[in-house]
Amino acid sequence: MLTVNQVNQFYGGSHTLWDVELAVPKGDCLCLMGRNGVGKTTLLKVIMGLLPAASGEIKLGDTALVGAPPEARARAGIGYVPQGREIFPALTVEENLRIGHGRRGTVRDIPERVLTLFPVLEQMLRRRGGDLSGGQQQQLAMGRALALDPQLLILDEPTEGIQPNVVHEIGDVILRLVEEGVTVLLVEQKLTFARRVGRSFAILDRGHVVAGGEISALTDDLVHRHLTV
Repeated sequence: MLTVNQVNQFYGGSHTLWDVELAVPKGDCLCLMGRNGVGKTTLLKVIMGLLPAASGEIKLGDTALVGAPPEARARAGIGYVPQGREIFPALTVEENLRIGHGRRGTVRDIPERVLTLFPVLEQMLRRRGGDLSGGQQQQLAMGRALALDPQLLILDEPTEGIQPNVVHEIGDVILRLVEEGVTVLLVEQKLTFARRVGRSFAILDRGHVVAGGEISALTDDLVHRHLTV
């Protein structure tokens, strides 16, 4: 589904990603892990075209993505929920979802699947996005990304600052999406959550991929060496 091959990226004079190799097979949920500041969000932004790759190859299936603008990557089938969610706070829930779907019109234009996955959004269609709780905003951001029925869903720390009951609900949604055939790549710091929803993992350390495999191979030793602060 997604392949990242020998990707390098620079920020000013800093070499932030070093020959990164990553493969996310169709139907997988890969948890990208690592301590703060090791390049996880940078890698997601490079995949989405929000930051340039200095070298290397990124493909979604057979479609080459390097050089394509972010909107072309979205049209190719990638949904992206950035860290901090970045919903439109002054717009209603309905308007946020319609923007995600790329259509004007009525609530009937919002894919039924989105409202089924996030029933709280249907109850709050007329409320402004900025008036929602953090957990509800995260669900709105995910619903907006899913409105275009992506093949690949990229999530950057979807549980950050979210109350535990909503974290569990978000985990349920991710598991359901994977069962339905959506491929998921997520940055996640919570080990329990990663082990619950992930099928595989990759660990970044100082811009290098240093470990990876099936989630069952995420041992306590790897956690201690690369994830424990």
